Amino acid sequence: MPMNNINLEEMKSFVEEAKQDLTKSKRTKKVECLWNFDERKPQMESKLSHPKGDTTIYSDLAPFMGGSGLAPDPIQYCLFGLAACFAGTLMSTAAMMGIKIQGLKVSAENYMDFSKTIGLTNNPITEKTKIITEVKSDANKNQLKDLERLARERCPGVYCLINPIPLELELVRVQ
Repeated sequence: MPMNNINLEEMKSFVEEAKQDLTKSKRTKKVECLWNFDERKPQMESKLSHPKGDTTIYSDLAPFMGGSGLAPDPIQYCLFGLAACFAGTLMSTAAMMGIKIQGLKVSAENYMDFSKTIGLTNNPITEKTKIITEVKSDANKNQLKDLERLARERCPGVYCLINPIPLELELVRVQ
């Protein structure tokens, strides 16, 4: 039976599988982004496949960076990914702990300095990122603080922000 709209049976099955063989916990994700040269359309497009279909998303650079404002900018998608990842981690952790959540809103904010992006300085591009979580639950304050701590420790999106991750760049010239 789901709790907090989390399929606990499926999740518990995955946990048990991973306990037997840690290689079962590994996954690779890939997204391809195509640049659109038609000025009447958003600059970027990506078809995301998932178990029950495909979803096409579009992005445009912010107008001050040369976009048309026809779609969310890439940073908005990054922040959505962070907020959604944190929300999912928090809710699945709550379900595993038996904590019922009646309402949840997660906001992600980014404080940015584009002076490096436009070649003027060497200032850090992102000054800070903030996650604000509003939760409605009968759980006590200590349970919710533990839940927040575990979500921070376990969230892949948070991990990507606070830990150096090897990045490989490969430029392939096509004919």
